Amino acid sequence: MSPLATVYVSNADSREISVLELDKRAGTLRALQTLPVGGMAMPLALSPDQKKLYVALRSEPYTAAAFTIDGATGQLSPLASAALPDSMAWIATDRSGRWLLAASYGGHRASISPIGVDGKPAASVQVIANGKNAHAAVPARDNRHVYITSLGTDEIFQWRFDATTGQLTPNVPPAMAARPGSGPRHLVLHPNGRHAYVLGELDASVELLDIDQQKGLLSRKQHWSTLPAGFTGKAWAADLHLTPDGRFLYTCERNSSTLAIWRVEPDSGMLTLVGHQPTEQQPRGFRIDASGQWLIAAGQLSHSVTLYGIDRDSGRLTPTHRLPVGKGPNWIEIVDRP
Repeated sequence: MSPLATVYVSNADSREISVLELDKRAGTLRALQTLPVGGMAMPLALSPDQKKLYVALRSEPYTAAAFTIDGATGQLSPLASAALPDSMAWIATDRSGRWLLAASYGGHRASISPIGVDGKPAASVQVIANGKNAHAAVPARDNRHVYITSLGTDEIFQWRFDATTGQLTPNVPPAMAARPGSGPRHLVLHPNGRHAYVLGELDASVELLDIDQQKGLLSRKQHWSTLPAGFTGKAWAADLHLTPDGRFLYTCERNSSTLAIWRVEPDSGMLTLVGHQPTEQQPRGFRIDASGQWLIAAGQLSHSVTLYGIDRDSGRLTPTHRLPVGKGPNWIEIVDRP
């Protein structure tokens, strides 16, 4: 495997994608390409084979734009685009790569759009109401269920998913009630398939959920504050990710500009706080590479990204390189070079 990876950063305010090269041996980043996309670039999604990149444009006309990834260089080439029914706060492909899931914060709904064998998206085939301020749409590992957060009603909707037709139908019960006032925003699934973690935007909490793998239902187990000690400002959490081996969880909070580091107990999924890492100003998004050795965080107000090495034993972060990108960076994806 090459020591190089390609990093994609969407920049909302400059309406472009920054393409960077990550050198894992040197712990450095360098700019490869700046690609204008003609709209407010925000959520990104990779195809399962990591050969296509999708971006949702949150300015009108609302669009899902697809790009082909050059396997040798990592650079992007425009492929196709399709209309989206709303401004989408989240997009993701299902596990088969045949469907694009999207959640609309302002439209309070979600959509399913087909993806052709050539990777080109098409207009949505289903648009469903999903409570107030839908924010994330996450397919289960078995691809038979989809979880969609509703920040405004403190719920996580639980959908059955038919990957043949691309249709969502309500599970029983159709939603899990989150803690009142938490504002569930982003959700990640542990690789063991038994646990999930949801980040509350409004109280900056992270909550452990159990997953009934047969029924695809969620249940609450325990929660923790992600705020650093002594912080008295308004909570405004943004993103969370696990290392690929599931040993460490990271969360970011925008008003304190910090990353919280959590150790994951392998059997129960319970969290132990390791510490906090100051990071870029107003960290809207971050990503961990496939090796679990590198984390890259984007500062929406500092217009830069910082690369951190992840300590294998403690999970603590060491900054190794900082690089300016476009204006308003908010979402990151990483693809290893072959």
